[in-house]
Amino acid sequence: MATATMPAKSASKSANLKVRPLDDRVVVQPFEAEEMTRGGIVLPSNAREKPLTGKVVAAGPGKLIEKTGERGKMSLKVGDVVFYGKYTGTEIEIGGEDYVILRESDVLAIQE
Repeated sequence: MATATMPAKSASKSANLKVRPLDDRVVVQPFEAEEMTRGGIVLPSNAREKPLTGKVVAAGPGKLIEKTGERGKMSLKVGDVVFYGKYTGTEIEIGGEDYVILRESDVLAIQE
């Protein structure tokens, strides 16, 4: 099974968090939003655009095909940099880090 071990942000926490997405879902760690515009204006955190790119940190086993009982092959793998829609997925926080859980179909493209 695809399991990601994500260290807690604080060094004082010794236990690692484990997440295993189900079916065709992936866990993505979004990249940080831009802090400054091209013109040099510093943006406060509430005015920054929501990031639409991130790195896949865990991937599920694939969607179950009901007719055959087999799992479909995932086209995403851990380490892929992906682009996803603005209003897709579920945002979660684990150990002080932000993540987004997406279905594979919510991912728009993979950066190569």
